[in-house]
Amino acid sequence: MKRKASPGLALSALLAASLAVLGVRGCVGAGRTPSAAAATAPERAVPPTVAGPEAALSPDELDADDREAFAAVLRKKFTRAHVRADEAVLTFKDEAARRAFLARAAAAGLTVLGRLDALNAVRVRVGDYAAFVSELGAHADDYAGVTINPILAANPPAAEARSARVGAPVGAGLLAALGVEGDNAGWGAGVTIAVLDGGSAADATLGTRLRYLDIGYGVVGGGEDGRHGTAVAALAAGASADARGVAPAAEVLSIRVTGVDGASDAFALAQGIFAAVDAGAQVINISLGGYATNAVLGEAVEYALAAGAAVVASSGNDQAAQLAWPAAYPGVVSVGAVDAAGHQAIFSNSGPSLQLTAPGYAVQTAGLGGTRVNFSGTSASAPVVSGAIAAVLSASPGLTPLQAADVLTTHANDGGAAGADPDYGNGSVNLGWALARGDKSRVDPALTSQTYDPARGTVTVVVQNQGAQTLDGLTLAAGAGGEPRAYTVPALAAGASMGIAVPVDPAVLAEADGLVVRFEVIPPAGLVDQNPGNNRKSGVITRD
Repeated sequence: MKRKASPGLALSALLAASLAVLGVRGCVGAGRTPSAAAATAPERAVPPTVAGPEAALSPDELDADDREAFAAVLRKKFTRAHVRADEAVLTFKDEAARRAFLARAAAAGLTVLGRLDALNAVRVRVGDYAAFVSELGAHADDYAGVTINPILAANPPAAEARSARVGAPVGAGLLAALGVEGDNAGWGAGVTIAVLDGGSAADATLGTRLRYLDIGYGVVGGGEDGRHGTAVAALAAGASADARGVAPAAEVLSIRVTGVDGASDAFALAQGIFAAVDAGAQVINISLGGYATNAVLGEAVEYALAAGAAVVASSGNDQAAQLAWPAAYPGVVSVGAVDAAGHQAIFSNSGPSLQLTAPGYAVQTAGLGGTRVNFSGTSASAPVVSGAIAAVLSASPGLTPLQAADVLTTHANDGGAAGADPDYGNGSVNLGWALARGDKSRVDPALTSQTYDPARGTVTVVVQNQGAQTLDGLTLAAGAGGEPRAYTVPALAAGASMGIAVPVDPAVLAEADGLVVRFEVIPPAGLVDQNPGNNRKSGVITRD
């Protein structure tokens, strides 16, 4: 194409700056609710690519006043895979610019689908790309940004290579898996958990504590949408014995953020976040995500965090080494999944910024029509953490939601290797320990993890001090084939953990189909362990 001096410098600047037409970095729904028959199959979920936005369209690529060519470029951008076809998210420099646009939108071939006035953002459908280009050229100074609207649907990266393993179902043992005993009926009182999902259907386990906020997508979606939203809400706050959640006294605010196609998108999720904050929710649960995002969703997350709300999001179910959006945003409590034994679920996404893990494999919860299902995925793990935050808040009303989330990260079962790691984050939720943290006399040495390294021929056992005072004189008794061994554990400060590598007898392993290993941490004489149930670990090592 012949280049010519362009009088449309404002449009040229808009191309270079705001029409970077932000690439899909995204989120996908962290999974859809599994049916009762396939209850243990993880829902295909939502992980994101932390790649930056696409390169901006350059004025060197086409003449800024060549409306037809520019319209073709925009049409291609706004109709590609994994975005809402023919939709744009427009942000304006101020309220006056937004209001002026709304008055002329129809003339520009645009249909207004949604608004976020707090961000001066508008979601539109483009009916006439040539008219849209003319609008951009004539009013370029009014715009702060023009982006795609990514669908939160699966577009996962490559899966990590992981050893095949069979998970231990959680079933009806959710509270036990969280280190909790006794009655939790009052947990979550005074706390509102917003569930941004496919809509939560009425169920006895939620009772009159369930209310709805319609932001334009209806109340409860059909099929998988409704099943997913109902299961998530019940895990956070169910009260019935057969669908018990973590915070059964919490209020549940159900906000549907999925469309008629069952999918959500970045703009809808941003709308839901703003609505939840403005309605007073202290905890916002997002069991959705994907591999693309845009600036509007990022600003919605910042709005929630600035308001003091805890945003909890599932990491994704694609066995990927990266987190989905919005879990990948700084400040979000990102949650992966473990089974009843505390082992990472094979499908759970991992990454350096993962905050916590929680039970998410075959957890019994509510389905549609009063049914009970086993639910798997990081979509299940996220509401467990949301409920745990609500439980801490109700027990310690002086805390903020973000402080309550911090309590969970500093009082978690150390999984994998000692210390924070990409697979377990800061560990798996131990709500019993978190709620007992005020007991300054608490003594509780624990074994939280064991990992086999065939290359080194060792099993590393993690010893953690889950008490409130430094522990000295602990002994680790180990049986890994051959003669039993005893190891002296160095002094551990409150909350600290360390790994001890125990050799596995290769001769015994070579002869056996499976070598049983057993470990026990023993406190010194005269020291009373208040929770001896977590002092032992065992497992089977195979030659494969």
